[in-house]
Amino acid sequence: MTATVRPVGEAAVLVDFGGGIDETVFARVIALDHALAGDPPPGLEETVPAYTSLLLVFDPLVTDHAAMQAAVAPLLAGAAGFPAAATHDVPVRYDGPDLEDVAERLGLAPAAVAAAHLAGDYRVFMYGFAPGYAYLGGVPDALHLPRKPAAVRGHPVGSVMIAGAQCLITTLPMPTGWWVIGHTDARVLDPDGDRPFLFAPGDRVRFVPA
Repeated sequence: MTATVRPVGEAAVLVDFGGGIDETVFARVIALDHALAGDPPPGLEETVPAYTSLLLVFDPLVTDHAAMQAAVAPLLAGAAGFPAAATHDVPVRYDGPDLEDVAERLGLAPAAVAAAHLAGDYRVFMYGFAPGYAYLGGVPDALHLPRKPAAVRGHPVGSVMIAGAQCLITTLPMPTGWWVIGHTDARVLDPDGDRPFLFAPGDRVRFVPA
């Protein structure tokens, strides 16, 4: 698997490993992220992991694209893995407004939908467009559904929802086209806490009955 390293804007470099939602690819993203955290090159200000890539944001008064690309190059051959990944138990009540619809579309009983979701092996891949929106991969194949054709308003904080191979816990009330199958009292976002986000990319999540 060959990584592509390219400039992004005036003060960032993107390392792209390609592929889709895949733990083998993501393991390389996390391994590089940890390597840079352990020995950051001069001027590196922030790293942003995603499903298949790692964004390196730097101070253009200290370094430049060429120097950052050169610093990353020798690290790309390192071993891939998920060092010190934590596991979080998240209690969930399967009482979501879409549970019956999901069950009907999948040809399952609502209890079977809940059981399949509990059996999933979830990995935190990235944080998305809203604060604390941790995108989890690992939804069992039996529960894969495309997103709804239109977003629905009014879903509260703590909604547990699925779409395709992904699962997400809402941190803000907002519209969504995902399928809301349950609710949790766990808070992924704590803006006033010492650690605002509950999860770190690479962590595991286990859903357990509330």
